[in-house]
Amino acid sequence: MTNTKPDVRPARPYFSSGPCAKPPGWSPDQIKLDSLGRSHRSKLGKARLRYCIDLMRELLQLPDTHRIGIVPGSDTGAYELAMWTMLAARPVTALAWESFGEGWVTDAVKQLKIDPKVIRADYGELPDLGQVDWSHDVLFTWNGTTSGVRVPDGEWIAADREGLSFADATSAVFAYEIPWDKVDVATFSWQKVLGGEGAHGVLILGPRAVERLESYTPAWPLPKLFRLTSKGKLNEGVFTGETINTPSMLAVEDAIVTLEWAKSIGGHAGMIARTEANAAALDRIVRERNWLSHLAANPASRSTTSVCLTLDGADQDRIKRMAGLLEAEGAAFDIAGYRDAPAGLRIWCGATVDTADIAALGPWLDWAWAETAPA
Repeated sequence: MTNTKPDVRPARPYFSSGPCAKPPGWSPDQIKLDSLGRSHRSKLGKARLRYCIDLMRELLQLPDTHRIGIVPGSDTGAYELAMWTMLAARPVTALAWESFGEGWVTDAVKQLKIDPKVIRADYGELPDLGQVDWSHDVLFTWNGTTSGVRVPDGEWIAADREGLSFADATSAVFAYEIPWDKVDVATFSWQKVLGGEGAHGVLILGPRAVERLESYTPAWPLPKLFRLTSKGKLNEGVFTGETINTPSMLAVEDAIVTLEWAKSIGGHAGMIARTEANAAALDRIVRERNWLSHLAANPASRSTTSVCLTLDGADQDRIKRMAGLLEAEGAAFDIAGYRDAPAGLRIWCGATVDTADIAALGPWLDWAWAETAPA
């Protein structure tokens, strides 16, 4: 039987899990250029940075108790900034069920040398959250980008916690309801759910995190890029548009375009609705095929953004060939699973992807699966 190529391709075959698809209708012509070539400390530069921060606050429905700052180094830089400035004031627990969580464990053990309690789970599974001791500071990823597993909610985070909750939320913000009263530190980057450009991270601090910064000085030296306090007080300018280092105003203006788009589709609720519709469309594709499965077996902890799939008996070589065929056909870009994860596909379902493109992907997966079948 001839394996015929499908007639319809996804209109926007951008399914990468970071950097992710630009929003529908995006064009470089939408980016305002007035701030380019200007100092980021000019009146205009600071106003645009503050506007970007204000839009993020509005869309995330973030309470006034929490501060938002734009920092260097994408989500990784933001999370490491938080770790280096606040950890070792009390014991630490680190949760790891995928590669980025393991990265924070490595930083804590090998760089900061603080010997955390580590609670692990295999790819596709979630650790026992009931084991967490909230007298500790707790490091975790809200959504495991490389495993497709997320925490189901914030109920497991103790309201009367003594330690701080540190949430790497880069694949979660703008896609889930996050209870901000349970989050002391959160980090993300524009390149994920917003489909923005890389290089910059976003750091969100709750009041307990600010208290830690103003009352605790770590034993190790801090590089200039990590210094959030001056004379024992928080540098409030960082959270009003005075960034620690020189930002790319082009990246900032691009983020503003997407944030304004998000506002136009119903804000936070609209972003969540689009993400859930995309994930549901992909789930239908999976349920209709006996050779395709979710890596995350439990729907309650299954990501709706970075959805990770396993293919019956497929090894990394076959996955690579499938992904290469789909890219060559312009049907799907960058969908091979993360290099450290089990062999499989990873398909981004965040809000900047169109549901019709997810639906159109199904027949192309069938075609690539058949084309790479063993002789």
